Amino acid sequence: MEKNKITNCKIAIIGGSAGSLQALLQILPFLENPISFAIVIVVHRKSSDEQTLEDLIDLKSKIKVKLVEDKVKLQTGFVYIAPSNYHLLFEKEETLSLDTSEKINYSRPSIDVSFESAAEVYGSNLIGILLSGSNSDGTVGMKAIQAAGGITVVQNPLSAEMSFMPNNAILHTKPDYVLSTEEILDFIKGINKESF
Repeated sequence: MEKNKITNCKIAIIGGSAGSLQALLQILPFLENPISFAIVIVVHRKSSDEQTLEDLIDLKSKIKVKLVEDKVKLQTGFVYIAPSNYHLLFEKEETLSLDTSEKINYSRPSIDVSFESAAEVYGSNLIGILLSGSNSDGTVGMKAIQAAGGITVVQNPLSAEMSFMPNNAILHTKPDYVLSTEEILDFIKGINKESF
């Protein structure tokens, strides 16, 4: 794999659906604190799942989880997780907002909605990472990140519990990197450093 030369990242946004929790738990607990960027996680969740995911990741991760509330200011060094039953949007003032408009790809939060919104605000300072899942959400968002000059990473379908989502993104976007879960961990560790 090529050396990671990404030194201007403000946000790494990670999207996933079925099977992505397993990948997240192979990545987040092994990241060292502090980090020089924010991590934003957008995964498909049941609307009844209130804070279970936040609590689990906060427990397992060395990097602190910040609760996402409407108009909260995004800060480097934290993990943010899109709450269930809301689309997560990014605003020019580097704040997060929550939206209850219709589901996209049968999902709220929608990965596409968050990826496209982040691309508009952060452009080339954005890295989009798409994990395991069983529908096509995320592909349109990955295209938006690429068009804005950001970097795109897709989990290798061979390492994904559900390969449809990463396969679909690979087929339609030609991502910058296709990496196994372990390689994604190394990739994130190398963000804003000269190389890894």
